[in-house]
Amino acid sequence: MHPNTRFHWQDREAMADFVRTIGFGTLFAETPDGPRVAHLPGLLEGDRLFFHLANGNALRRHLEGKTALFVITGADAYVSPDWYGEPDHVPTWNYVSVELEGSVAKLSKDELVAGIDALAAEHEGRLEKTPWTRAKMADGLFDKMTGAITGFAMEVKAWRGTIKLGQNQSEQARRGAADAIEANGRAAIAHWMRNLDA
Repeated sequence: MHPNTRFHWQDREAMADFVRTIGFGTLFAETPDGPRVAHLPGLLEGDRLFFHLANGNALRRHLEGKTALFVITGADAYVSPDWYGEPDHVPTWNYVSVELEGSVAKLSKDELVAGIDALAAEHEGRLEKTPWTRAKMADGLFDKMTGAITGFAMEVKAWRGTIKLGQNQSEQARRGAADAIEANGRAAIAHWMRNLDA
């Protein structure tokens, strides 16, 4: 989380929507071999985050009962000082990110299957097509494939959000930077900057 409190994101509901919408993040945890990371989809339901790892992943055997950190990063962009239209600025980076910290528990096979079904339903429901379900797979193949992964749930104890969009600049400077950022191909973060107070 950014140390400047002006960039702290306090709206839990908005952060939860952000995590659910993106649905993919980075899981960090300490292991006897040092810190490890995994990039994976996660499904947030209340204060519970479902995820799964390949059995060969270096984190898998060290997670149960441990504290982990799951980070979702959204839109971002470099900000040139020239784009503010005012003197005496330095280069910076604008971004949106949420950190979820909590204890991790291993799931049963039934819980893993339910989590995969829920994860697929969440994302398939956003697509303009007939949703995929495991019923479309050959008999026995889903069970074989789920034998190669392990399901986990994190009970989220801490939510930390950063929404760094130039709040420390004048509205005119922020909008000028947003225009330049969009002109340079980063429309998503420009949209966030323009709608900061919406």
